[in-house]
Amino acid sequence: MNITDVRVKLVKKDELKLKAVASITIDDCFVVHDVKVIEGTDNYFISMPSKKTPDGGYKDIVHPLNSQTRELIKTVVLEAFRKAQDEALTATETQGDTEE
Repeated sequence: MNITDVRVKLVKKDELKLKAVASITIDDCFVVHDVKVIEGTDNYFISMPSKKTPDGGYKDIVHPLNSQTRELIKTVVLEAFRKAQDEALTATETQGDTEE
């Protein structure tokens, strides 16, 4: 399995633990939307797409079947998230430079 594309949309509200939402493309033929990047107490982690159950809980609707695949998805999504953060920071700094 190859993750052939990752698209990240940063969440702009600083007070939220949700920091981004990602879509991943697997082998150029299967897309998974709504992979969430969440800020934990020590680091960031991902949460797979889920739906609310009648009892108020949540259940993943898409998820990896083994830890190796979960780790691959986590690594690729968090890498793309950090890149998107860096690009946003650079864009903000560049805008600040042009306003002076």
